[in-house]
Amino acid sequence: MGPVPTEAPAVPTPTSAPRARGARRVERLCHTTGALLVLSGLAHLLVFAVDGGPWDGPVSWRKPVTFGVSFGVTLIAVTWVTSYLRVGTRLRALLLAVFAADCVVEVGGITLQAWRGVPSHLDMETPFDTAVSMTLAVGGGVLVVMLTVFAVVSFRHRPSGPAGMDLAVRSGFAILLVALASGAAMIARGVVLTRTGHQEAAYHSTAPLKPLHGVSLHAVLVLPALAWLLSRTPWSEPLRRRILYAAIGSYVTAVVGAGVWAALAY
Repeated sequence: MGPVPTEAPAVPTPTSAPRARGARRVERLCHTTGALLVLSGLAHLLVFAVDGGPWDGPVSWRKPVTFGVSFGVTLIAVTWVTSYLRVGTRLRALLLAVFAADCVVEVGGITLQAWRGVPSHLDMETPFDTAVSMTLAVGGGVLVVMLTVFAVVSFRHRPSGPAGMDLAVRSGFAILLVALASGAAMIARGVVLTRTGHQEAAYHSTAPLKPLHGVSLHAVLVLPALAWLLSRTPWSEPLRRRILYAAIGSYVTAVVGAGVWAALAY
């Protein structure tokens, strides 16, 4: 009897390796950009400590601090979490590159206006301020589109990863959609008030929705990170599932609470 034929090892196609390298380059770019945005936010915390001024309000150092840290963490989180999505390499790389560029534009515009001592959003006082405000508004729309595409992909095709990661990723993106909707509502209401001559009211109109927006924004990091940590424990899969279900339930409860408060205060 002749030798049993063995299956030849899979040989990557000529285009697969360049695509993989391209994806890794985009991931490194997003991670580096996210880290720089976080550092920018923390640096402005030092500026606030030295320069002082109000923490709240349309003109304060709070905005470059919170937006820098928040956008940086979100960019890093989305880059990591989307590696579990069943999406084409080129499409994911393109979406991440656009998302990273948009994060830079958003944080850059907000930081620029903070240094100029004028509001970054809903400011139509001069042509330049109007251009910055509208750029940030359009950039917010781009963010909504990018993240919604990733969310839809997560529900159309079951995410990969360790046990529980699929549930964590889908829950994180579902809650993230609440953050996107609340952010869009803040911008829309503020623009309407500004256009109708109620500038001061526009600045204060976003306050009720800020807690809801902030709480729901980072579920896409917290829940998958918990699933990843649980997968590293020796605990049984049913126990890990119960912990993850409890965490998701607690997060949803917090989002619902923030939503009720926003509805009552709106």
